[in-house]
Amino acid sequence: MTAAPMVKGWCPGAYKPMMSVDGLVVRIRPRMARIEAEQATGLCEVALQYGSGHIDLTNRANLQIRGVAEADHEVVVARLGALGLLDADPEMEGRRNILVTPFWEGGDLAETLGLELLERLAELPRLPAKIGFAIDCADTGPLLTQDPADIRLEQGADGLILRAEDCPAGRAVTPETAIPALIEMAQWLADHITPDARRMSAVVANSPLPEEWTAVKASAPATRPVLGLSPFGALVAAPFGQIDAQALLACFATGVKGLRLTPWRALLLEGGQMPSGPAFIANPADPLLRVDACVGAPHCASAHAQTRILARQLAPLSKGRLHVSGCAKGCARSGTADVVLIAQGDTFSLVKDGRVSDTPVKTGLRPTDLLTGVF
Repeated sequence: MTAAPMVKGWCPGAYKPMMSVDGLVVRIRPRMARIEAEQATGLCEVALQYGSGHIDLTNRANLQIRGVAEADHEVVVARLGALGLLDADPEMEGRRNILVTPFWEGGDLAETLGLELLERLAELPRLPAKIGFAIDCADTGPLLTQDPADIRLEQGADGLILRAEDCPAGRAVTPETAIPALIEMAQWLADHITPDARRMSAVVANSPLPEEWTAVKASAPATRPVLGLSPFGALVAAPFGQIDAQALLACFATGVKGLRLTPWRALLLEGGQMPSGPAFIANPADPLLRVDACVGAPHCASAHAQTRILARQLAPLSKGRLHVSGCAKGCARSGTADVVLIAQGDTFSLVKDGRVSDTPVKTGLRPTDLLTGVF
């Protein structure tokens, strides 16, 4: 019988990394979803010297260095701190789970509220490590509604609202009251968390929010930008959210001024041109953009298959969203997909229009079955 995968109750950070088969996973949480060119260059150098030479983009718009030896952890933290990528206080670093719309501009509402929240992190109650916040109030409309956050500030149908995850309506706020109201909602969440309900969506299913907090209708999500050149620079994606650090370093020789991070496995090269080569995806029609796959074997102890090799082979054959998971945890994608393949020993289970946790419609599928279209 296959052992059940171990589900971690926390996310790796810089001060508290997670051990994987290939070494420590060290996570960096860029402030305001942006890092300067000098910081990005230094980060690439750290990844090349102490890690696997790759940098992962997470669905929280964070960056991860993989493959760090335990003996090198302290020097990696010191290097990242010297680059200004970490808070000096590990507790504040752990609280900085903030998604920010990547297309904010200096002085706009998203920047103003994002900076205020950063300044007031100490006022937040103690919450489970996975609890996150979204500042999604650019003039373009909400761009982060499908991305993980428990408490959201966004443009509603009639102005700025504070909204709990999975609630179709929110609480009307102003730029002056927005962050105090967010802190109040965070305290409400902390007061209602139970061992079985540790995220906002689970909490509100059992403990309805105050009525006035769900009185204002949320706006429809804005259309996400496609890959290509924009007024900010070049928006490019990384296959499976993994960037070759050497290839990224080369971008800075072309005048890139900084990086904007997104939770969509894409990043914005400020002031840069579209890069070429296999390290980046520049074509918005590339089938790899429809595929999610975890790091897989041999890099993860829970994985039963080399997921990304199979995912690359299946990408051109897939017409919808495809999720290839190395185990039953489903780390690469929390949402639904048209086709979900879950590795179990030497075979795969198949879920249609669902998640890894749903009942499969087929089991015992071998890679040859998948590549010949049996699924």
